[in-house]
Amino acid sequence: MNGPVTLTVTRDFVASPERVFDAWLDPVVARRFLFATSGGEMLTCEIDARVGGSALIVERRPAGDARHRLRFEVIERPGRLVFLFGADPAPEGEWTRVTIGITPLGAGARLTLTHEMDPQWAAYADRTREGWAMILQSLERNLNDHG
Repeated sequence: MNGPVTLTVTRDFVASPERVFDAWLDPVVARRFLFATSGGEMLTCEIDARVGGSALIVERRPAGDARHRLRFEVIERPGRLVFLFGADPAPEGEWTRVTIGITPLGAGARLTLTHEMDPQWAAYADRTREGWAMILQSLERNLNDHG
């Protein structure tokens, strides 16, 4: 395989596109859903929400600390967010690309997340897709609980 591995996950929300979009850039909200697991303890959720800005999300898990790094390329509220993404075990500075599109859907919003990964990470595709699905489910729960 020569081109990138592309994963797509879609989820509908009863929250407005603005609320869904803002959750990704607000550290108070993001720490509750972004890379948060039921058995983990969120240690760090720092987000510099500007084009060229970065984010660091670190969760302590039974197997050790899980570090997630983002660098924002596009921030177009409320419809589009694009960031470079790196997570353990990828070395610092090795990125994949995540694009989030949010469209109005009745009184709510539809979020489509597309993750493009280098073919070298193809073995992580299923786990990555499951991870994003879990994150979007957690986002929905948090928007419903806090909103």
